[in-house]
Formats: sequence, structure tokens, C-alpha cells
Amino acid sequence: MTERDAHPRTRLDDNFASPIRFSLMASLGEGVELDFATLADILQANDSALSKAISHLQAAGYVRARKGSAGSRPRTWVRSTPAGMSAFSGHLRALREIVELGGHVGF
Repeated sequence: MTERDAHPRTRLDDNFASPIRFSLMASLGEGVELDFATLADILQANDSALSKAISHLQAAGYVRARKGSAGSRPRTWVRSTPAGMSAFSGHLRALREIVELGGHVGF
């Protein structure tokens, strides 16, 4: 079976299997940089879960985290990488193809 003939689920990226990691990438979009607190608020995620999601996506090369400060308070900002956006776009494409395929046998 060629890649073209394979079911679209074979192109899903396991790095986005976690709802928090999926939502994190969707929130970042292309060229968007958000601070940790804003992401936690948007995603309604606790600090531990968000930190783990960021670390996982960093290890995959899909996001970059930058530490700094705003006034005297430490801050972490997160942004997607080009590789991360490409992988996320491919994942979304595969999801759409799965939905479009429905119960059809042929591709």
C-alpha cells in the first residue's frame, strides 16, 4: 500500500494526541507568541499540564519557549516553529480527510 492509498489516520501526528497539546498549537497559530499565563487561561489548563505540553512540543521541535521578565516578574513566552505549524497543518488536513472519507471504502 502506498502512502497515497493509506488511510489518512496514518498521517496523524501523535504529538497532537493530547487535547492540551492540540489546543496549544491551535492557540499559537502562525507567528503568534503568547505568555504562559495567557495560554493557561485560554486553554483552561493548570500550570503543570501546560508545562508538560510545552516541554513535549519543544522536544518535538514544534514550539519555542523564551524566558524573560515583565517588570520584576519572570515570564515565559511560547511560539510555534515553522516545523510545528507544518506538522499541525498536516495533522489538520488528515483529520479533515478522515471526516470527508466517512464510511466510503475508496479514497
